[in-house]
Amino acid sequence: MRTGSAVQYDRYGGFDVVEVVDQQRPEPGPGEVVVEVSVAGLNHIERFLREGRLREFVDVEFPARQGVDFAGVVASTGSGVRDLHVGDEVMGHAPHGGSHATWVVVPRGAVVKKPSGMTFEVAGSLYLAGCTALSVVRSLKLGPDDTVVVSAAAGGVGHIECQLARDAGATVIGLGSPRNHDALRQIGVLPVAYGDGEEDRIAEIAAGRPITAFIDNREHGENVALAKRLGVDDRRFVSSEDRRDLEIRFLRAPGDDVEACEMLETLGDLVQRHKVQFIISGYYPFEYIVDAYEDLAEMHSRGKVVVGMQPVETGSRLHWYKSEKSRDLRDPVPRPEAR
Repeated sequence: MRTGSAVQYDRYGGFDVVEVVDQQRPEPGPGEVVVEVSVAGLNHIERFLREGRLREFVDVEFPARQGVDFAGVVASTGSGVRDLHVGDEVMGHAPHGGSHATWVVVPRGAVVKKPSGMTFEVAGSLYLAGCTALSVVRSLKLGPDDTVVVSAAAGGVGHIECQLARDAGATVIGLGSPRNHDALRQIGVLPVAYGDGEEDRIAEIAAGRPITAFIDNREHGENVALAKRLGVDDRRFVSSEDRRDLEIRFLRAPGDDVEACEMLETLGDLVQRHKVQFIISGYYPFEYIVDAYEDLAEMHSRGKVVVGMQPVETGSRLHWYKSEKSRDLRDPVPRPEAR
C-alpha cells in the first residue's frame, strides 16, 4: 500500500510543533469518501488554533491534524455513497481537520463536485475564506444604495467580500497598503491607504455618498472608532470578532451541514461565471508547508496561500520557491535563469 504524508501536532505551539508524519491510505466508513488531495488552502484561523489562541472556543484532541480546505480526486467511497465515483474531482472541507495530507476521509456531505473550469488551486482554498465572506456580505443585505468600506481588502477573506459586495450592487471602498491598490482596482474596488488621514481619504473617494456599512477584517477592533466617525450604524458594522466567530463555525462545520454545502456550490458557480476572481498569492509544494505558513503569518499576502500535494519538482526551482514567492498572479516574478 502506498504511504503518504500528513501534517500533525501534539501540543499547542508555533511552527516548531508542526510535524510531517507518514500516513497510510484510510478506508472509508459508511457514507464517507476518501479523497486524494491535490491542493489545500492555508488559513490564519488554523494557525491561531494550533497556537492555542482559540482554546476557549474550539476543543483540540492531540495529536491533531491540520487543515480544513481541500480539493482533489475521489480515491474510494464507503457504502451508501452512490452519487460519487472513483476519479471524480471534488472540493470541500475536513470537519475535524486533516486536509494537509496526501489523503483525507470525510463524510459525503463535506464535498461537492469541482466545477470543470475551476483550477485545483482555487478549489482547494475556496471553502473557509469563501463561506466566511459570503456569510458576512449576506448579513448586510447590500444593494445599489450602499457604499461599504472593507479593511484588509486584499486579504484572503477581504478580496472575496469586496467582489461579493460589488456584485450585490454596492460601491466598495477597500482599505489596504498602496502595493495592493492596483490589484484592488482590477476587481472593481476603490482603494484607500491606511494611516493618518484615512477618514478624509475615504470621504473624498466616496464623493458625497454616505458610508452605509463597514467590514473590519483587522484584528483588535482598531476600526470601530473609524466606522463611528464615518456615521456607520452599529447594526451594519461587521467586526473582526464577528468574522472570527464565522470562521470557527465553518472550521468545525459537520459533514451534513447543508448551509456550508450550499455556500460552497454558490461560490463555485460565482467563480466559474467570473463573478468572483480568486487570487492565489503563494503556491508551495507540500514539503515547504512551514515556509507557506511563515509567509501567511507575515500578514502581507494578497489573496490566498496554498500547498500542492504532488507538484512536479526537479530541484532547480528550490531557491526561487523560498526567496521569490509570487504575491499575485499578475505580479511579474523573476524566474531562475536557464542553465
